[in-house]
Amino acid sequence: MIITDFTKALAQSTDPKFLKVMAMGVGLTILLLLGVTFGVQLLLPDTISLPWIGEIAWLSTILSGFLLISALIGSIFLMIPVASLFTGLFLDQVADAVEAKHYPHLTPTPRAGFMDGLGESARFLGLMLVVNLFALIIYVIANVFAPFVFWAVNGFMLGREYFQMVALRRMSPPDAKALRKRAGGQVFMAGVLMAFVLTIPLVNLFVPVLATATFTHLFHRVS
Repeated sequence: MIITDFTKALAQSTDPKFLKVMAMGVGLTILLLLGVTFGVQLLLPDTISLPWIGEIAWLSTILSGFLLISALIGSIFLMIPVASLFTGLFLDQVADAVEAKHYPHLTPTPRAGFMDGLGESARFLGLMLVVNLFALIIYVIANVFAPFVFWAVNGFMLGREYFQMVALRRMSPPDAKALRKRAGGQVFMAGVLMAFVLTIPLVNLFVPVLATATFTHLFHRVS
């Protein structure tokens, strides 16, 4: 059942609406990271003055290059969470596209406001970062089993958040929570599947879109 939900989402991955959301999320992420990188460079002074030595120009150049390389390396790790944050602003469009194609009998849902979407995306991002920060201790203890711990922890979080987000489009918070608990096993396994995809380079940038589509199918199937 879950594999069917996933394959349906995957089959629609070339939908222009899907590609548009992914392009906006990744594009905004790249612009932000480039802006931060070059912003740091602009803030650096042309020369650095050291006691008893005086002004040194070449040290500033080395420091600038070091910060640039550090920012570029850091961007590799920041790309996924920041892309998830931006992509989260447009996930309603993905769910709408899935329903338009596979569930055309449904009435359209009201679109969430920009600030509501931004707040929800930021909350989800913060929660994922905090949970994984605490999970780092478990990763170290787990040793060779760390990947399985990663998939389990993030699978639980991804399943819970994405199912809730999709369900709230068509039911009240208490009903969405009750349905999530009734389908808890399927929600968790679908989340683990998304967490596994999250570990695949480049493909992981598509996870927010793919997860939304998968959980939209899952929601309509279990409801």
